Amino acid sequence: MKRYLYLWHRWLGITLCLFMALWFVSGVVMLYVGYPKLTPAEQLAGLPVLSTENCCVSLETALAARGESVAPQSVKLTSVANEPRYLLGFPGKAQVAVDARTGKIIAPVDRNAALAAAQAFAGGAQVSYLGLVYEDMWSHSRALSAERPFHVVQVEDLQQRRLYVSQHNGRVLLDVTAQERAWNWLGAWLHWLYPLRGGVFDSWAADIVIYLSLAGTVLAILGLVVGLLRWRFAKPYRSGSRSPYPSGFARWHHIGGLLFGALLITWIFSGLMSMRPWHLLDSQSVLRPDAYYGAELHADGSELPVAEATKRFDQAGIQAREVEWRFIGGRSYLVAYDAVGNSRIMLSAGAMEAQVQLPSITLERAAQAMLPGAQVELEWLTAYDFYYFARAEQSMYGNKNKRLPMLRVRFNDSAGTWVHIDPYSGALIDQLDQRGRVGRWLFNLLHSWDWLPLLERPLLREVLIIAFSLGGFAISVTGIVLGWRRLLRTRSRHRQSPALTCKQSIPDKGKG
Repeated sequence: MKRYLYLWHRWLGITLCLFMALWFVSGVVMLYVGYPKLTPAEQLAGLPVLSTENCCVSLETALAARGESVAPQSVKLTSVANEPRYLLGFPGKAQVAVDARTGKIIAPVDRNAALAAAQAFAGGAQVSYLGLVYEDMWSHSRALSAERPFHVVQVEDLQQRRLYVSQHNGRVLLDVTAQERAWNWLGAWLHWLYPLRGGVFDSWAADIVIYLSLAGTVLAILGLVVGLLRWRFAKPYRSGSRSPYPSGFARWHHIGGLLFGALLITWIFSGLMSMRPWHLLDSQSVLRPDAYYGAELHADGSELPVAEATKRFDQAGIQAREVEWRFIGGRSYLVAYDAVGNSRIMLSAGAMEAQVQLPSITLERAAQAMLPGAQVELEWLTAYDFYYFARAEQSMYGNKNKRLPMLRVRFNDSAGTWVHIDPYSGALIDQLDQRGRVGRWLFNLLHSWDWLPLLERPLLREVLIIAFSLGGFAISVTGIVLGWRRLLRTRSRHRQSPALTCKQSIPDKGKG
């Protein structure tokens, strides 16, 4: 039995140690430089204050321009190339842009329009056109899929940004700095095996990552078992060492595996869980998010004119860069955002003044409608906890604005669902059932070390991750060297064996 353990560990290691070494190097890079994305703060910072001069047509007119009976999931008033635009969001489709002055749908954006949109977003900096792309090494994010293709525009600023402009509506959806382009070759692009994307392996990319991670987990477990079996706890070997390897790469691999093997297992296994394999962590919640909103987005003709709404927001201390329409509990609200993401909310009709937050009772009643008759437990979070926390901008979740306080609603449904609600905008932040919370442990904690005591001490977290990554890297590199040597010896034996076989098969004619 031991022999088979050794053989499986040896031959799996020859194949997988290279991938593991790359994962450790790229993981350290990702501590400081994440995969390119445009955060809400960056998006708002690139917009002018909404101009209401000779603007704007009503929401009813903007919705009618679409000419479809299906209601949009989202509606916002923003700026594209410094011009006011309604953006209508539909499931699985690119946002539809409507000219807020004329009420006409914007035609697909050409090169010149993309340059104008990028230059306005970049504050007037000099720009140049790089081309139209469907997907490249910096735009693999699935969140961008509906908006493809993109016009890519180079900005001559200090960061040497490249802006990705949607051909459908002219909105800037991604910026990639020169630093991100340089470091991501060693960072997320390698860590997530993005070289597999966009080519012949594209449809199998997720499965390849899943099964490589699974094989890596098995390899690490076998390695730890073999390492313990080979370690002399009671009586040392003749050399005086408790390892059978007195020196060299084999000794480093053995001792490194014993020291860092358990951590290696958790990192690779948690990386596997990040892929949500085989639907193991899919939500089983029966809650209906649409019931929270209480109505599809529509215009009933009683909304405040945009100019009046922005005036009220200005009086409340918000110079609106974007205004969003939102239904909560069947009532229509306007949410305005300024350049740094501060917001105010008010009813879209009537004399209600803009408020910082919605009343608790409004949110609680809307949440209860998601599962009528269910028992709920309400909790207002005023500090981050294990299931609700903020991450640095470069992290995987750095584009999510996690404000406090936040309302958590626990339902007594069979899936044990929790709902998180942002009182500043009334938005449903996320929905976690029991499986989702298990995923939080298996991925976020084990892989990213998203644990509050460490998140509150980022320097300590970085030092620990780098130190343990070096340990895992040492295991992987020594495994590569040992595997390479094994392959060379095997190849050498194979070269010699035909000649030996031939010589042994020739009869000795001098005898008999």
